[in-house]
Amino acid sequence: MLVLDGKIASKSVIDSLKTEVEALKAQGKRAPHLAAVLVGNNGASETYVASKVKHCEEIGFGSTLIRLSDTVTETELIATIDELNKNADIDGILVQLPLPKHIDEQKIIMAIDPAKDVDGFHPVSIGKLVQGLQTFIPATPYGIMLMLEHFNISTKGKHAVVIGRSNIVGRPMSILLSSNNAFGNCTVTVCHSHTPNLKEMCLQGDIIVAALGRPEFVKADMVKDGAIIIDVGITRVEDSTAKRGYRIKGDVAYNEVAEKASAITPVPGGVGLMTIAGLMKNTLQAYREKL
Repeated sequence: MLVLDGKIASKSVIDSLKTEVEALKAQGKRAPHLAAVLVGNNGASETYVASKVKHCEEIGFGSTLIRLSDTVTETELIATIDELNKNADIDGILVQLPLPKHIDEQKIIMAIDPAKDVDGFHPVSIGKLVQGLQTFIPATPYGIMLMLEHFNISTKGKHAVVIGRSNIVGRPMSILLSSNNAFGNCTVTVCHSHTPNLKEMCLQGDIIVAALGRPEFVKADMVKDGAIIIDVGITRVEDSTAKRGYRIKGDVAYNEVAEKASAITPVPGGVGLMTIAGLMKNTLQAYREKL
């Protein structure tokens, strides 16, 4: 059984980006610059954004972190984004989700200049993805594809079952896996909360992508021998025995499923790190397209 270690795969991507940035600086050019907007003080969001800033520093990107109160108005947030859109030295913009309930997330996504949409959430980016055009791929699906490439996981002709249909992971993941490329060409089934025979569908999957946000939902009896398991879930589960008072759980019951899988991603240490790698590659792409 192969552990699809995000530390190993992401390091390969990050090292490659570092080399490219060093070459740009050697030519006297400025480094790519990523701006992140963090609203409120959600613990998980704080962790994610801090990791993104850290990776920018490691690669040699410039980074700007804008912190706003959770009482910020929708109008004020859009005005902040507009300033970043107009700043020629900013190549990529991300607004960390989720946002407070009084803010319409779709309006905020729409406010980002598509040329700086390094999260890949804007309808322009998604529309291009559907048509197979060059675009910013949503960072998590992009990271998963980079992981499949790094470990040279054969996907051609396989049946992939994607559990979850979000615009951030499930839907773009299904498009990428079915696309005509080296790590696509799957027959894809998308399952969700209204799929009546979910277990039977999963048992048909050569590849299972679990992205539904329910800790340890996928059990061993839902997986056939030799399946490739991609666990996108990352949920804080309270645990008084843990140092921090919680443990991070994926959507897959790792210990029991690993015994049947031919390859599996751990949580933590799997897809999460690849999401950041995908975001960093998108940022460099935004920079290059501007040039």
